[in-house]
Amino acid sequence: MPSRPPRLAVIVANAITGDSRVQKVALSAARDGWEVCLIGRSPTGKVQRSRIGAVQVIRVPVGNDLARAENARRKTGTRLLQPGSSMSKGREAWEATFESRQRLRSEQISLLGQRGTPLASAARFGLRGVSYLDRLSHRAKEDAAAWDLARRPDPAAPVGDWRHDQPNLLDLDLAFGPYIERFRPDVIHVNDITMLNTGAIAAARLRRRGHPVSWIYDAHEYVAGVDWPTPRMASAYPELEREYIHRADAVVTVSPEIAEIIQRDHQLATRPLVVRNTPVREAIGRDSAVSVRTAADLPAETPLLVYSGYIQAQRGLDTAIDALPLLPEVHLVIVANLNNPALTKLLRRADRVQVADRVHAVPYVDPQDVADYLSSADLGIICSAKTINYELSLPTKLAEYIHAGLPVVVSDVKTLSAYVREHGIGSVFEAGQPESFATAVRAALADREARRTGITEEMLVDLSWEHQAEGLLKLYRKVSGLDPRPRTDLDWDVTEVKDPPRLLNTRHERHAVTGEDVPWRRMGNTKIKLGMGMGNYAGQLAALAQAVTERNEQVSAEVITRTAGTGFGYPSDIYLSARSLTDLEVQLDLARRVLSRYTHLISDAFLPILGQLNGTDISGDLPALTRAGIKTALLCHGSEIRDPKRHLERLPYSHFNNASDDLLEARIRAVQHNADIVAQVDLPIFVTTPDLLDDVPKATWIPLVVDVDAWSCEVPVFERQRPVVLHAPSKRWTKGTDLFLPDLEEMDARGVIELRLVEGVPWTTMRDQVQAADIVVDQVAIGSYGTLACEAMAAGKPVVVHLTPTVLTALGGTPPLVNTEPTGVRAAIEQLLDDRDRAREIGREAHDFVRVTHDGRRSAELLGGFLQS
Repeated sequence: MPSRPPRLAVIVANAITGDSRVQKVALSAARDGWEVCLIGRSPTGKVQRSRIGAVQVIRVPVGNDLARAENARRKTGTRLLQPGSSMSKGREAWEATFESRQRLRSEQISLLGQRGTPLASAARFGLRGVSYLDRLSHRAKEDAAAWDLARRPDPAAPVGDWRHDQPNLLDLDLAFGPYIERFRPDVIHVNDITMLNTGAIAAARLRRRGHPVSWIYDAHEYVAGVDWPTPRMASAYPELEREYIHRADAVVTVSPEIAEIIQRDHQLATRPLVVRNTPVREAIGRDSAVSVRTAADLPAETPLLVYSGYIQAQRGLDTAIDALPLLPEVHLVIVANLNNPALTKLLRRADRVQVADRVHAVPYVDPQDVADYLSSADLGIICSAKTINYELSLPTKLAEYIHAGLPVVVSDVKTLSAYVREHGIGSVFEAGQPESFATAVRAALADREARRTGITEEMLVDLSWEHQAEGLLKLYRKVSGLDPRPRTDLDWDVTEVKDPPRLLNTRHERHAVTGEDVPWRRMGNTKIKLGMGMGNYAGQLAALAQAVTERNEQVSAEVITRTAGTGFGYPSDIYLSARSLTDLEVQLDLARRVLSRYTHLISDAFLPILGQLNGTDISGDLPALTRAGIKTALLCHGSEIRDPKRHLERLPYSHFNNASDDLLEARIRAVQHNADIVAQVDLPIFVTTPDLLDDVPKATWIPLVVDVDAWSCEVPVFERQRPVVLHAPSKRWTKGTDLFLPDLEEMDARGVIELRLVEGVPWTTMRDQVQAADIVVDQVAIGSYGTLACEAMAAGKPVVVHLTPTVLTALGGTPPLVNTEPTGVRAAIEQLLDDRDRAREIGREAHDFVRVTHDGRRSAELLGGFLQS
């Protein structure tokens, strides 16, 4: 297969719509041959997916858990030191409970004293002691609470650590990071200060897994010069920039003036590349049918000012409103978000000064249409207040006005006013002064044509996005070392097209939800259309789908996963809630989807593929699949076909020894039922763990598949005096945890190892845990090795397991695993600790073994015979 184009992730903390800079960055890169994913913030609380031409767009929901926790901490102090904080009525209830408890004890002490017996006296003495200790404890808690609250930070005051002053930046990272890392970009373009830590963290995590990636920080403004609305923001953002800017592979900004200051402030070796935010010239002059004049319903002879862009106090539009009484013939059109509260305030201001009939608010248009939209006005206006950032850069709207052929009236902020005066393209007024604004407008209207001639071809070229983007595209190549192939089939249209829903039926959105972007070829126009469902245990269907489609261009795939809503987030095209499988409409939708599209099906764990339309296992669906000409195979992973009775006979320490009687009986019945299906059908049968060949001798073993690159890491093992031993049981009884955990806990208590017992976490979190470990202990009560063992080997870790002779035979020898029975786990770890060089060598050999056996190539080859038409 041809190699994929290089990948660029463009990330921004806003909702993307209306941010012309990030849209143009993404489109430029796509035209230059990059595979681009533009990631922004979802306003709906749900993942939103769409496309802008060839650009994939993902909007992700962002939580506020860390921000809320920080704000709560500032209000209440440390929760553990605040008595009563977890009670429904808080501190008052805690105090009342103590007083009531003491009063009841006083009564009991008094009653015991009245009895006068030796036993009563002893009880009375003991109760008085308890009461005394309770008072001491109560006072200690009060003192701790007072100490804690006295040191509680002011909710509004910065503490000097951006992680605490702006914890929403950490919430952004938690939301964006997994999507960036799943895309596996070669370059990350970080837009603005709010994405700085997210881009840096994602890049570091990808590099740690062995994926080379570069990242660029695009400073949209001079961060230290922004008039931030809160002291916490004013402290956090400059500190964040100081911490991370030197880690970026390159820095970009919007003006030469800001580039010079950023280089000086941070002592950068290289001055940031200047990429102004300017219009796409190629998209201008397309005879747009819509203009601001027609949108405002104004005749051609009406003098018309236009303002285009975001509205806030520092943009100074109140100056223009206040000047309109001095310009009785002039109208003003404001192109803005019509739902902006700041716009509402401006319109009320216009009403107060009695010019509301001459102020018109009209909606935004797509970035490629802005210049044409504005061109019917007479003058463009920019009323910026004198803040540092406005003094230092040319605003985007200036270039838009120039490409629209409009002379301009601008405030006397430094860089902008100098540019306008130098080129003679407009008038300058004193910022914040309505009379000065009115004078400048009269001068510009009187000499409009002469000022228009100042707009030269050289200026239009310089202020075109095509010219500005040249340096950025070269920078991508420089930092990545990659050379994409430019495309000629893409335009500059930023119209978004939503990804078609991958739901069974829109009526069943409560049951079926769209999966995330998947790393396999989605089912489409190929000779072989492979359906896979519905277990996806340990993500194996997803892994096989990727392995097969990467190695066979004739195959496309679709994975359907049954979920109870608490799964581990493995990729899938469709997730179906378990309860929906009894819904008749869902079953009929599945039948239409499967029977009319699939050519091949891998039935996972004997689960039905048509819901429960024909029963609760795959056997009921087989007649329909046969009639539809769908070639079907069965795939088994473990408990659905592993016979408890035979397993107990083979392994005296079998995990079934720890199963309850009810569970054991249920497993025996289920396995017998599935074994009957195997005996009755003439279908290919595959197993993913070789010990199952004892239970299904006619099966073919296809090795478990793991993403070796994703789990690989550069973290060395056994560098610490106290190595980390990780055990991560999905269920303790199946892994044999209780057979060796006491030994590991004792070793941890003595400081010989650091034991990390990890349970019930998503696979992305598990990956971090595995990569940080020195030794991984997997299952020792089944007789085989599973997905976690493969993932740990991919990370280069020695793995402790127990393997039966059947497994060793299937592997053709002894693999680089530490093979021991449950009673030998402690000794196996001690041996690794005694010979650390050999332990490191086992880790390296394990990585090589997984690369050969479990990266998907062998499994795809073994499925090749089945995947023939």
